[in-house]
Amino acid sequence: MRLPPHILVVNGIKVRRPVFLVGAPHSGTDLLARALKRSPGFHVTMGRASVAHVVYAFARKPSIAQTSGAVRVMRDALAESWQVLPRSCGECAEPCRDAGGVTGSGPCVSTGEVTRFGDGSPDLLYSVPVLLQAFPDARFVQLIRDGRDVVAGMLDDPDCLAWFKPSRWSPEQTEFPNAFLGLNRDEHLDRWKGMPVAGKSALRWRAAVRLSAELRRTLPEEQLLTLRYEDLLGRPAQSVAELAEFLETRVSKVVLYDERVPKAGAWRTRLRRPDLELVEKVAREELTRLGYQRKR
Repeated sequence: MRLPPHILVVNGIKVRRPVFLVGAPHSGTDLLARALKRSPGFHVTMGRASVAHVVYAFARKPSIAQTSGAVRVMRDALAESWQVLPRSCGECAEPCRDAGGVTGSGPCVSTGEVTRFGDGSPDLLYSVPVLLQAFPDARFVQLIRDGRDVVAGMLDDPDCLAWFKPSRWSPEQTEFPNAFLGLNRDEHLDRWKGMPVAGKSALRWRAAVRLSAELRRTLPEEQLLTLRYEDLLGRPAQSVAELAEFLETRVSKVVLYDERVPKAGAWRTRLRRPDLELVEKVAREELTRLGYQRKR
């Protein structure tokens, strides 16, 4: 007999059709999270410790995500993250606090206003199979961005670069091959270790794009929307309208007009020539397929 689906209740609110924002680092998931945090009824979290701990455990050892307890662990982590308590925002990462306009310890929302939950934590992409099991009615919005701009952003981000340190990927902690690192074969590990960080970053983007392509092949249209970062900035009204229709709710587009938002094509001035050549070599197939680089 098939068991009824689990219904998660947070602060007395049933979690229905939660929204998860996924993509490679610096692809714009944080930008969309900021937009949804300003949208009526949404409670969106970004990078809460309870979620990050689980996400990176699954990224290091994907086999953990296939165990019977993975769904419960993920559900519990998100339930903790979505709790609205008097000092809950004090535990949030700075990007989440900034997006919610929080200056104290919070909370950034009132339970009486919340009707929908979401999460835009970094690297949530690697936990999509577990999220689908935990929330069969979930909605996923994935962001695609020019890999050269992604690498430029990663190279300026100490948190991203920290994942390339050997101490983060000891054999005891990590399974290979590993999609998080972009390693398709474990025999490539030694070559990866000596690779410049621009190349490692390009591998991460390449692997993320391949995972995104797989999601498009397997998830139905009513559960997955793919947006391009370049369209968010170049056609904000149309992109937000598409997102609003997909989520069946109003979405704020104010943040898309913020002058501090990184521009498309910034790699032209931010990437050194050797780094650019390496990125275009490593990710040539995906850059070309997505229309970011001409065939040679």
